[in-house]
Amino acid sequence: MRVLGIETSCDETGVALYDTALTGGKGLLADALYSQIAMHAEFGGVVPELASRDHTRKLLPLIEQVLSDAKLTRRDLDGITYTAGPGLVGALMVGASTAHGMARALNIPVLGVHHMEGHLLAPMLEDEPPEFPFVALLVSGGHTQLVEVQGLGRYQLLGESVDDAAGEAFDKAAKMLGLAYPGGPQVAKLAEQGDPKRFRFPRPMTDRPGLDFSFSGLKTHTMTAIRQLETAGELDAQARADVARAFEEAVVDTLVIKCRRALDQTGLKRLVVAGGVSANHRLRERLQAACEKRQARAYYPRGRFCTDNGAMIAYVGAQRLAAGERDTPGMMQATPRWPLDKLTAPASH
Repeated sequence: MRVLGIETSCDETGVALYDTALTGGKGLLADALYSQIAMHAEFGGVVPELASRDHTRKLLPLIEQVLSDAKLTRRDLDGITYTAGPGLVGALMVGASTAHGMARALNIPVLGVHHMEGHLLAPMLEDEPPEFPFVALLVSGGHTQLVEVQGLGRYQLLGESVDDAAGEAFDKAAKMLGLAYPGGPQVAKLAEQGDPKRFRFPRPMTDRPGLDFSFSGLKTHTMTAIRQLETAGELDAQARADVARAFEEAVVDTLVIKCRRALDQTGLKRLVVAGGVSANHRLRERLQAACEKRQARAYYPRGRFCTDNGAMIAYVGAQRLAAGERDTPGMMQATPRWPLDKLTAPASH
């Protein structure tokens, strides 16, 4: 089954082709991505209306590019999948309407899939994918969650952020430090020049049991530290780097502590880390060390599949289409808020 995947949930237009007849990384036939970061950077964050308009302009050319790269035509497609949520409703509608229109014209099945399920299973696109079951840390701009994964659609939420997600916290810290959008990579880059011993910021909610996260207090602590430095006339380039380092260390330590607890609680030996923040090098190093101490293994998607992309949507959609799932004819899905633990396994799984 050759499946076209479309991702338009926020500020990246992603398209990919996946063939279920080929296993591992070989199943991905072609993919392309257009990022809107440069456009939104001028405003310091995503502008929903601009995002929707840009998806409209870029989606069809990207579909033609991916088909050309795979040396296929639309008539070679067996199904189409698209991100149905969560995300910006206007952006979601661009992908949903395009997918449904193409599917109807080609008389092939179409299916809306969950954006975070795509991230969750993105490591399945690698040559050595994880086997079920595993613990997953989903850490992105809008989500920070720990999930026990027993199989496709069989997810138990272990913990999540009660306020800001880790990615949101990075963006807000970057803004406080006068860094460009998106904040995560900018803070990480600045932190490389920081002194890890100058400041120690709190590791929120690690002094109590449980697997939930909270980053709003850390954000406030960071703002207070910056204002105190400004008042003292000490907020120079080195001080900014030191604050960035302290902030990054606090977020990374918090995520690692909770992942260790999740592995210990479940007794599982595989940890999947996905979402935009999973590209953070310090986080990967610390999680790798934590897993090695527990004779466990960490799995990540390749760098370009950490952020939003069409490949993960094509993969997840292909698995669910192969299991017989379909959208009701003429019924597009666009669900801005859609809890991951509300998903169910296909009847054949």
